[in-house]
Amino acid sequence: MAAESRKILVTSALPYANGPIHLGHMLEYIQTDIWVRFQKLRGNACTYVCADDTHGTPIMLKAQQLGMTPEEMIAQVATEHKADFADFMVEFDNYHSTHSDENRQWASEVYTRLKDSGYITTKVIEQLYDPEKGMFLPDRFVKGTCPKCKTDDQYGDNCENCGTTYSPTELIDPKSVVSGATPVLKESEHFFFDLPQFETTLQSWITSGSLQQEVANKMKEWIEGGLRQWDISRDAPYFGFEIPGTDGKKFFYVWLDAPIGYMGAFQHLCNSRDDLNFDDYWGKDADAELYHFIGKDIIYFHSLFWPAMLEGAQLRKPTNVFAHGYVTVNGEKMSKSRGTFIKARTYLDNLHPEYLRYYYAAKLNDKIVDIDLNLEDFALRVNSDMVGKLVNIASRTAGFITKRFDGKLADGIDNPELLAEFQAAKDAIAAQYEGREFGKAIREIMALADKANAYIAEMAPWSLAKQEGMEQKTHEVCSMGIHLFKILMTYLKPVLPEMSANVEQFLNTELTWNSIDTVLTGAEINKFKALIQRIEPAKIEAIVEQTKAEVAAEQAKLAPAIELEQNDELEKDPIAETISFDEFAKVDLRVARIAKAEHVDGAKKLLQLTLDLGGETRNVFAGIKSAYQPEDLEGKLTVMVANLAPRKMKFGLSEGMVLAAGPGGKEIHILNPDDGAKPGQRIM
Repeated sequence: MAAESRKILVTSALPYANGPIHLGHMLEYIQTDIWVRFQKLRGNACTYVCADDTHGTPIMLKAQQLGMTPEEMIAQVATEHKADFADFMVEFDNYHSTHSDENRQWASEVYTRLKDSGYITTKVIEQLYDPEKGMFLPDRFVKGTCPKCKTDDQYGDNCENCGTTYSPTELIDPKSVVSGATPVLKESEHFFFDLPQFETTLQSWITSGSLQQEVANKMKEWIEGGLRQWDISRDAPYFGFEIPGTDGKKFFYVWLDAPIGYMGAFQHLCNSRDDLNFDDYWGKDADAELYHFIGKDIIYFHSLFWPAMLEGAQLRKPTNVFAHGYVTVNGEKMSKSRGTFIKARTYLDNLHPEYLRYYYAAKLNDKIVDIDLNLEDFALRVNSDMVGKLVNIASRTAGFITKRFDGKLADGIDNPELLAEFQAAKDAIAAQYEGREFGKAIREIMALADKANAYIAEMAPWSLAKQEGMEQKTHEVCSMGIHLFKILMTYLKPVLPEMSANVEQFLNTELTWNSIDTVLTGAEINKFKALIQRIEPAKIEAIVEQTKAEVAAEQAKLAPAIELEQNDELEKDPIAETISFDEFAKVDLRVARIAKAEHVDGAKKLLQLTLDLGGETRNVFAGIKSAYQPEDLEGKLTVMVANLAPRKMKFGLSEGMVLAAGPGGKEIHILNPDDGAKPGQRIM
């Protein structure tokens, strides 16, 4: 008896509508899409919704900068986002916008329910205000030093280094991101969600056993640190939804209506489909499963505020929140200068999307760990697995079926034991897909592919075909290869939807989970056509170079502003008196690699650098602590004055000087030679 179909609603985090989708974003949407496609392949009623996150001060300011209304800008970005997702084969059941009637309705409804239940309070607070721009500054438009771990350059809501949340007014040495001005305190009445009232609910959710262990541990840490009321309002001017009853003076903070956007997107879908009922999925007693796929940077909002809001509004909480790590490229953060901050569209201009879908799947697991997109390994992995193993099975056998056997598979099965082994793997692979252990599933599938190739190599149908009386054996061996290929492609259908569709056309059958045990004996197949091409190194290089060109084009647009900035700098700090060439030649400038960087106990401005000159090391104390964290410097190339007399300092001996530009404070930029330079080379 077949298992009853599950009702599942799945969401991905809402991409912000102020820029293009890049390959870091795509990890989450590919992960979610694979999981959803697997559920549908298993026959479950799985619905996948998402939307653009369209509200907030950044949207308002970006639109002003572009000379258009926020509505015009988010409509333009939505078109670009939808095209990128569609071309990466991310198949939403509905992709909507948080700037919608449905989201406005549910934001107001949730707020009203919370207010009527006594979970909303108001109080006058002191808020940071930009005196130059004449506006209150949202959390993300203030930067300063974390009040807990003292890490510089942190936003006004939480520290990326230690995870602490705080008010912007708690930042040390705050600065306006909009103008660079030092903000002043100004009073304003704000609305607060009383999160501490939900501590018991959240404690219960932690111990439910359904959350990732890392998420549960982090939640426990946050709760033990003390829950605080959450400011859910923002002052005009602001692009968003007006808080009911405030006469256009107060707006919902974007993080209130953004997750409600999941509900708005689903409501919009329900309005057009008779088979979906909103309350069956979001009602307090809903029996459907609800899963959110998110990045690790927004766990706080999804694991504390969101379930508490839903509980207070008499709506259901998520079944689970699945968090993942970031994407690094070649072991480092995505970098514009290195050409590795790759936009989705730049990738699509050069390579097939299923290459990346496969590579991400091969790397993904159920942990909150970063995924490295190593571009060399990427090409090798795709060429080895997808071309050399998977497609190779069909390409080595299908031609015989077409040319020698009229396109029909044999009635008999050559190796029933091997076929049974492939079929028996379905339960383990299903469990791995279900548990988001995609990497394990891929490894098991490729291990089977190795066995299929080994079988074909051992049986050597190209040799059998030349032997008298071996016609039937040749037919059965080649047909066996096709049977095994069909099973493998069924297992990979959630990862490779386009290739699977082409295989379905080739085999004249639909690849379903239930058909894994069905063998196409005697079936007629079509002529085999190439399913995939190898990745050539030139394609990878083209992506990197195109990315660099795009960065250069963006910088060129800013050239007039940059020129004015340079003129301003010259006025503030005029060029020194002219020196002779001989005087300059005495200064020995060398390329150095920062082998180690560390804080100096008791020093407010200094970092201790160990500089590798390609044969010897130098110890240098540099006054750059206000602008850099040690971990951000290690491995970088820089320029040092190598023949400066050593200077004895309080903290030790400084054996040179690194070169940097800027007025000081956070505006310090160490010089960074091109990546082709080598430690020890002289600056000519």
